[in-house]
Amino acid sequence: MAAQDTELVGSLVQLMHKLQDLYAESSRPLGLTPQQAHLLCVLLAGPFGMTELSRIMSIERSSLTSMVDRLERRELVERLPDPADRRACRIGLSAAGTKLADQAHTTYTDRIAELTAALPATQRKAVVSAVGVIVGA
Repeated sequence: MAAQDTELVGSLVQLMHKLQDLYAESSRPLGLTPQQAHLLCVLLAGPFGMTELSRIMSIERSSLTSMVDRLERRELVERLPDPADRRACRIGLSAAGTKLADQAHTTYTDRIAELTAALPATQRKAVVSAVGVIVGA
């Protein structure tokens, strides 16, 4: 790997760790683990089946089931009938879950906005462009 590639990769790894730390710091005061906050934020897009959630979140279905069980006991998520399959269910947010997911998302994005506030417009555009290429790959 070329030196400039090593520098880029190292910087991206540092950024990933920083964002993970921010996510943990943002979710902790809300009484959520980072994984629970992630699930709630994913569910803001609407109910999903367990298989789809497992794929989106990149976790084993058994771990997802345990997480959903814990959040359901807290009345943050609910199991809904799947209109396409009577044997399956979809996971959706309760009213309290929607409120907490919105709060988690806002807290996290506000923290990122604070960190990036000092970036000049040209650097902001460059970051947005680079992230678009990386995410789209």
